[in-house]
Amino acid sequence: VQLQASGGGLVQAGGSLRLSCAASGIIFSMNTMNWYRRGPGKQRELVATITRFGSTNYPDSVKGRFTISRDNAKNTVYLQMSSLNPDDTAAYYCNVVDETNYGRTYWGQGTQVTVSS
Repeated sequence: VQLQASGGGLVQAGGSLRLSCAASGIIFSMNTMNWYRRGPGKQRELVATITRFGSTNYPDSVKGRFTISRDNAKNTVYLQMSSLNPDDTAAYYCNVVDETNYGRTYWGQGTQVTVSS
């Protein structure tokens, strides 16, 4: 199983970025996909979830600014981030708990997002 995240970078406060995570080795369309982040000195935080039915969920810290979406034809999940602020600086990871394979958990390698003030 591979989860290949990309799209991170340096952006000014107020800017936008779109992260992508290409999955292989799982039945992508059957699984809930997640984005997590870990900022410097902070605990890992779940920032977005999208179910196989397309339902989404966000914590209050990113609600209204982040949008998760998926393209089952491309086995890819996206995270569109807008109105970024320095508190969003973190390594962002895509994640799946493979519901078709005994709930095994897989992580992408992370992509760094740095927001300058």
